[in-house]
Amino acid sequence: MRSELLRFATAGSVDDGKSTLIGRLLYDSKTLFEDQLAAVEESSRRRGDEYTNLALLTDGLRAEREQGITIDVAYRYFATPKRKFVIADTPGHVQYTRNMVTGASTANLALILVDARNGITEQTRRHAFISTLLHVPHVVLCVNKMDLVGYSESRYEEIRAEFADFAAKLDIGDLTFMPVSALRGDNVVTRSENMPWYHGASLLHHLEDVHIASDDNLIDARFPVQYVIRPQSNRLPDYRGLAGTVAGGVFKVGDEVVALPSGFTTTIAAIDGPDGPLPWAQPPMAVILRLADQLDISRGDMICRPGNHAKTSQDVEAMVCWMAEQPAEPGDKLAIKHTTRWGRALLKELHYRIDVNTLHRDESAQRLGLNDIGRVTLRTTQPLFIDTYRRNRATGSFILVDESNNNTVGAGMILGAA
Repeated sequence: MRSELLRFATAGSVDDGKSTLIGRLLYDSKTLFEDQLAAVEESSRRRGDEYTNLALLTDGLRAEREQGITIDVAYRYFATPKRKFVIADTPGHVQYTRNMVTGASTANLALILVDARNGITEQTRRHAFISTLLHVPHVVLCVNKMDLVGYSESRYEEIRAEFADFAAKLDIGDLTFMPVSALRGDNVVTRSENMPWYHGASLLHHLEDVHIASDDNLIDARFPVQYVIRPQSNRLPDYRGLAGTVAGGVFKVGDEVVALPSGFTTTIAAIDGPDGPLPWAQPPMAVILRLADQLDISRGDMICRPGNHAKTSQDVEAMVCWMAEQPAEPGDKLAIKHTTRWGRALLKELHYRIDVNTLHRDESAQRLGLNDIGRVTLRTTQPLFIDTYRRNRATGSFILVDESNNNTVGAGMILGAA
């Protein structure tokens, strides 16, 4: 039986202990190699730390180790008998908000850390808002460094109540609270004896058991075509398949499907996976669909169901997180990549910029600066096959690219057709 995969991202303010928590999780769950632990111990000695600094497990860049901060998104992988995990350790600094967006964009769960001494900060609110904007299905607020407040239940409850009040303004589907000490290991892998008043699960237990099977959209069948496989030899002269990753719904052999943008219909003759033929496919499986008819289909087209297909539009309303030093202004022309489809886009209108600390909409904003988030209208040269981001994160998202240097300058979440 294939192990279920959980992707989660850490978020929170600077020095809240995100990297340390991940290091503790890896260390206590015994998923570190001896050479990894030895390297961290050596780095800790060179830095003059009086203990093994587990944060160094994820702070991989030299600048991160020297400054003691997280700059880029660090990915780590580990597994338990119950589940496989991909961890994105994201930065806490305001200037690296774009990196946090990158790390959380594919996550099933967001771990937002709070220093028990400092309580809820602007960055806590910022990252909570971004997590909900990215529709991360599950959020865990970890009140860290409980050892530094004497494992105080009253302090934990105070922070819990303050965040719950703020979260009521957001669209958080599943919110869990947890008191931990990443440095000491309290409630990380095993329940802590220092906090008998806490009756919930440890962090690892929660990560292993949180229900994610319903996170994927299994209703709206969506298959963006990545590559068309044509006959390569005389051995299979008639083989023609459409390679890609299922972005939504379930495709079965014999299903009637429609190809966008042509609108022609046919049926699925076969589905091929890495290990041979399959009776069905669902997200996020990478497969080859073979159709009963030879339709004119190319990269960037989309296979859907006739009665339930993506909306075709060249005018898109979206929330955009701007990731470049050069600000975005109405009239800017950019390249856009949506699923497997490339085109060009005009930024027609900036409706408002969001102050992520107060959630206030600044409708007088003339531009989006680095790390700003705002609502825009785009006009594209190529029709896009879209769903709202709320309904499908794969077909409801896009990136914007500066054609002069090929840098990704924006990430967008589609609200609908304009």
